[in-house]
Amino acid sequence: MASYMKSLPTITTPASLQLWQWINAPLEYLHKYDRQCGDICAVTMSGSLNQAIMVSHPQTIQQLLTNDTKQFTAPGSINQILEPFLGQRGVTLLDGAEHRQRRQLLMPQFHGDKIRAYTQLICAVTKDLIAEWSIGETINLREQMQSISLSVILQAVFGLYKGERYDLIRDGLLKVLALIESPLNASFLLIPALQQDLGAWSPWGKFVRDRAALDRLIYREISDRRHNYDPNRSDILTLLIGAQDADGQEMTDTELHDELMTLLFAGHETTATAISWAIYWVNYLPEVKQKLLTELATIGTDRDPIAISKLPYLNAVCSETLRIYPVAMLTFPRITQETVTLQGYEIEPGRIVSGCIYLTHHREDLYPEPHLFKPERFLERQFSPYEYLPFGGGSRRCIGMALAQLELKLVLVEMLTHCQLELIGKLPVVPVRRGLTLGPKGGIEARVVSSIS
Repeated sequence: MASYMKSLPTITTPASLQLWQWINAPLEYLHKYDRQCGDICAVTMSGSLNQAIMVSHPQTIQQLLTNDTKQFTAPGSINQILEPFLGQRGVTLLDGAEHRQRRQLLMPQFHGDKIRAYTQLICAVTKDLIAEWSIGETINLREQMQSISLSVILQAVFGLYKGERYDLIRDGLLKVLALIESPLNASFLLIPALQQDLGAWSPWGKFVRDRAALDRLIYREISDRRHNYDPNRSDILTLLIGAQDADGQEMTDTELHDELMTLLFAGHETTATAISWAIYWVNYLPEVKQKLLTELATIGTDRDPIAISKLPYLNAVCSETLRIYPVAMLTFPRITQETVTLQGYEIEPGRIVSGCIYLTHHREDLYPEPHLFKPERFLERQFSPYEYLPFGGGSRRCIGMALAQLELKLVLVEMLTHCQLELIGKLPVVPVRRGLTLGPKGGIEARVVSSIS
């Protein structure tokens, strides 16, 4: 029998149990599947109970991510579970030419001079937050880093600084995100059948009302900015209001709202989680912290943020942070357009296929002792974009990748430079599900030991 006629390895655990495991213990689920099936497997882990194929071999991921529109498509409609948070008209849920056009419009806002303009903002926001801490105070790193990342994204997207509107939108977004703070609450996101409004005191009912309140704030901001349009402003909302498609049509208020929600939702939650992990590892492993401090000492006191972001060991620490617990466990799903062969298995059209970022990042053949935090591995070799892909790849690679990487590096450096922290509580910290991402359980508590500004 030819190799392509082999039966695809399949997890036979009942679909409902697979879904429960995927929600409540995602890493245990992935390791179990990896032990049973290896680099390719059919799984059932969504509320729709449709079977999907998960792959983790770099060559297969390369095939998956470099054949968009040919063997595979990456339709936004496949991510309908995000609609309650993002709406239908943001870049994540758009398809085809419309998706490409919106992506081309947004990409320049997260690269080049735009990124460099954010460096002083990131450093200033971090210093201001540290200045609020008292020696001996216990802080939750996850919450504190969320404050930083939210401040950065609110300025980048809305051009909002401290003030009433800033506070209202920030607090409104945090209320909406509270729905998915725990694995249990994430069930409402991953199982659409649970999305029942049973009144203001029910979880979904509270979410619906909190979301409506946030929607009103954002639509009010859009209306005010349309009526007081200033083309000299550099924030993304101003860019989008002034943008026109190929037919000369401006974006509707709904399209603007959904794009802003997409950028807010994706642009701060994931970054805050990554920064929290980086600060944890640096303080958990003294030798890593000392190497970082030694490297920082080589550039003196007049520190250019862009030069800092290019330091090799700093880059290695941040890369290892995103490797060991990637914020996103899976790539954006693809759908087979034709019969394709993956690792010797024939896959029929219409099948959902995702690359498993987490399992690829934990391959022994790529990353010896993958469960150990070893930044040196990124100094010893360069990994391909199919071996290391914390921001996904192909036509759906994260638009905000450059900003997220810069923010991760600069916040970590500011934390090392201006304060000294001591981790407290039960260690080591373990990852748990936060919506679609992997975050530190309990948020990581630390004590402010001293200021070294």
